Amino acid sequence: MPSQSSTRQRLIQSAFQLFITQGISGTTTRQIAEAAEVNEVTLFRHFGSKHGLLLGVLEESTAFQSLGQALNSHNQSSESTEQAFQEYASYCLHALEQVPDLIRSLVGEANQYPADNRLALGKRMTEITQYMAQYLETFMAERQLIPQFSTEKLASLLECLLLGYAVIEFTSEYHQLWNHQDDFLEHAVQMILFGSIASGTVVSPSPQTTTVVADLPAETVHLILRQAKKQSTQDHALAYVLFGAGLSSPEVIDLLRSQQISNNQQHLLQIQASRQVAVNQWVMGKRLGSYTSNPLTKWLKFRKDDEPTMFVDDQQQPLTLTTLADRWKSWTEGMTTLAGHPPHLEQAQHTWCIDMLMRGVTLDNLSLLTGWTLEQLHPYDQRAKEKAALEQATRLDQKPSSKD
Repeated sequence: MPSQSSTRQRLIQSAFQLFITQGISGTTTRQIAEAAEVNEVTLFRHFGSKHGLLLGVLEESTAFQSLGQALNSHNQSSESTEQAFQEYASYCLHALEQVPDLIRSLVGEANQYPADNRLALGKRMTEITQYMAQYLETFMAERQLIPQFSTEKLASLLECLLLGYAVIEFTSEYHQLWNHQDDFLEHAVQMILFGSIASGTVVSPSPQTTTVVADLPAETVHLILRQAKKQSTQDHALAYVLFGAGLSSPEVIDLLRSQQISNNQQHLLQIQASRQVAVNQWVMGKRLGSYTSNPLTKWLKFRKDDEPTMFVDDQQQPLTLTTLADRWKSWTEGMTTLAGHPPHLEQAQHTWCIDMLMRGVTLDNLSLLTGWTLEQLHPYDQRAKEKAALEQATRLDQKPSSKD
């Protein structure tokens, strides 16, 4: 007999699929019940009404999380900043175009929804804005652009432009506001990029204007790894990749199982066609297995699902930035850094970079591993030199001079 939770999730997923293809008003509770293979009485017992079910879809469906994750994890390989940003905006608009009936219903019928539904819809829109803001922040940092407005405001503006265009496209057939979609996207991108980026967009690297490096001490890293191991096999693998391969959060959630290369001589991740990075079995002075038997290989052997992504959430859906951040928070609960703050997820990558430099990796080679320029690596090089100097001074203090 199916559990209450599985029945509820089946109803939510069936409703979402029908809402996508038929719209909310065009979908009946009978159709939803039939698709979920239950009777209408069961639907009403769980949700009370179709609006109650819509609330469940808005609050619990993983499809919205997957949409946000897909938007945020979209990789850009274009050389041109304008082209890369336009491709991202096009990708967002394409995602909206996959669900025209749902967009029409959500926008056109919103005034008919109870307050809880409108509140849940607003929350989902805010979440997608946050995903966009995370992308914009990474996008601008990688290209050393200086926005005049916060990335949250820019993301909100982009979302309004894209959603407004989609609504017009989905509800009117003969408008002539834009010659074609590319024409709209080109102007929208120019408005955001060139209207919101400060003049002199490329920043000259210097300790004052580049990344503030905040690496973690070895004891904190090992404690985080132990806490992650207590959580689950996957959590341990996630923490291992963060500290052992030095990938950014978007790179981690984008990983596919097929990107792992593991044999007796090496353990690699194929990040891009021309970029590989080693998964180090030694992390901050402690060995965490071998090339063929370590937290990551154990997790992948443990997997029973068919999802191609390397990491998944509790519903076996691709991991999102939000769920990754939540897992990091659970590993670091109660911990504080020397600055008195909880460890940040970005500090894992900072720590890996510094550890590589301290262990003798050259700046040129680190540039190849990370895909960053030498200018971007300057603050990491400076921090590594500071740590090396401090370690040397400490060793001198521990060994008396022969003159004493």
